[in-house]
Amino acid sequence: MKTQTLAVHAGQQPDPSTGALNTPVYLTSTYSYGTAQEGKDRFAGKNPGYIYSRFANPTSSALEQKLAALEGADEAVVVASGMAAISSIVYALTQQGDEVAFIDPVYGGTDAFLRNTLVRAGVKVVSYSSDDDFVSRHNPNTRLVLWEPVTNPTLKVVDSRKIIAVAKQIGAITVCDNTFLTPALFQPLSIGADLVMHSGTKYLCGHGDIIAGVIAGNGPLIQRVRTVALKHIGVPMGPQEAYLLQRGVKTLPLRMRAHCDNAKAVAEFLATQEKVAAVYFPGLAAHPGHQAIADTASGFGGMVALELHGGFDACARLLDNLTLFAQAVSLGDLESLACHPASTTHAAMTPDDRARANVTDKLVRLSIGVEDIEDLLADLAQALAKV
Repeated sequence: MKTQTLAVHAGQQPDPSTGALNTPVYLTSTYSYGTAQEGKDRFAGKNPGYIYSRFANPTSSALEQKLAALEGADEAVVVASGMAAISSIVYALTQQGDEVAFIDPVYGGTDAFLRNTLVRAGVKVVSYSSDDDFVSRHNPNTRLVLWEPVTNPTLKVVDSRKIIAVAKQIGAITVCDNTFLTPALFQPLSIGADLVMHSGTKYLCGHGDIIAGVIAGNGPLIQRVRTVALKHIGVPMGPQEAYLLQRGVKTLPLRMRAHCDNAKAVAEFLATQEKVAAVYFPGLAAHPGHQAIADTASGFGGMVALELHGGFDACARLLDNLTLFAQAVSLGDLESLACHPASTTHAAMTPDDRARANVTDKLVRLSIGVEDIEDLLADLAQALAKV
């Protein structure tokens, strides 16, 4: 089945007791297993069935089946947040003395976790400035490599094919954060990645009303991650969130087409404005890495970044005069959002780290929603006029 059909139908069966088409929200913490022997068998993994909702819940299980189908994965596991997804992957698949590599820049929370928290567990963390940098000076002892194919917030393109090829040579586990593109546009597993993760809070949900994380990929790896995430760390997704995320995913392909079309129009408009110093959008032919995304994905996403002459003051004037764009730090909602990454999403990074990742004071990040494009362009034009 094609992506749009999978988004609607995968993982969804009529409820056996009522015939309800939508998966029910199973609000229970525990499950009766009948006899003592049945309980013993379930805990030993000899008998399928639910035991405790921290381990598995029917609502979450249906969502996991849908997400695995969309990603072309053996399995998927859903957790409480995108950061829970990152931390669960790394803690499950690395140990003291291992090396984790990532390609700069990444989401500010990911950067802070890797540099400030993971190192306390005795794991070495190394960053690379680009895919070519990783190719030229990679460490053969790297255990795991993480990247975003379109980076947050500068929209720099990382060629996933280069990362995967080198990682396979050295035996490293590959983890692609596909939050910006989603499986509606790009399936990293189809070109050889081991795991793909998302902040499900963003495009997968699309409605800005839950916090969620998703991990999909190779079955044995997912089982290791599931054990650490749900049994050891204890970061399951609640059934209500699972229900809402399943609802959001059903319209993902439809929404992503609208996001992509609007983002392209916004980027083209901004590129004509004298007050705009630079525009970053991989859908522009002049954007570095444009062809890498064109070769591997069916769209360029709904994120646009720009730099203004004048630094923070100019950015603040633009942001404070927008009326349709809400100033908020998330992305992927139906509504358009805008923020100043250096002082918000990436504020936890040191000034040196922000400079290294080109997260400057003159950078504004836009999450382009699905409003009428003429209204969005008019809002940007009137706000730019006041800069």
